Formats: sequence, C-alpha cells, structure tokens
Amino acid sequence: QVHLAESGGDLVQAGGSLRLSCAASGHITNINAMGWYRQAPGKQRDLVATFTSHGTPNYADSVKGRFTISWDNAKSTVYLQMNSLKFEDTAVYFCHADQPLGAGRGAYRYWGQGTQVTVSS
Repeated sequence: QVHLAESGGDLVQAGGSLRLSCAASGHITNINAMGWYRQAPGKQRDLVATFTSHGTPNYADSVKGRFTISWDNAKSTVYLQMNSLKFEDTAVYFCHADQPLGAGRGAYRYWGQGTQVTVSS
C-alpha cells in the first residue's frame, strides 16, 4: 500500500502562485511515476502534470509555461509549482503514484485525497 498526502492548496488571487506538495509513504520502493490531476466541479479529472515511467515530465497544454513539476526522490515527494494562476485553474488537485504490477500487467495507480486550489478573479 502507498499513502499519498497532499498539501499546499489555498485561496489565491489571479496572477498569484502556489506550490503543492505530495508526500508518498508506505511501500514506495518501486513507484515509477507520480504527478498531478485536477477536477473542477461538474467536470472530469484531467491531467495537469506528471512524470512518466521514463522520467519525462508531461504537461497539459493549458498549464505549459506556468506550472512546473518536480520530484524529490530522496523525500518521495512530488511538487507542483503553479505560477500566473488563472480563475480556470480552480479545482481540487489530486496526486497520483504508479506501481508496476510486473509481468507486463501495467501499473496500479494510487490517489491522494486532493487539495483545493481556488483562484479568485
């Protein structure tokens, strides 16, 4: 089991910045991908930024140039630096961590509880 603890969500004015953190604990030795999704009210959960199993960062087009994902492997923590925030960035942000199932069976995805980001216009 992997437990993910997110923090850093807050109310911020448009144009401001926030830094989200997600710390993984438990059986974390073979996590090969971590990242962030978000879900606005009445909408589906969408990719924000993630590190793939190859270690390559992948961003949604809507956040490119504004958000930066980083991963501190020693702390088993992934961060999301969000700059130039817009009203449409308002959502619950969820952290994920993937563990390979082995033998070509793909990976199991763990989710955190989410942290609320609200951007006032």
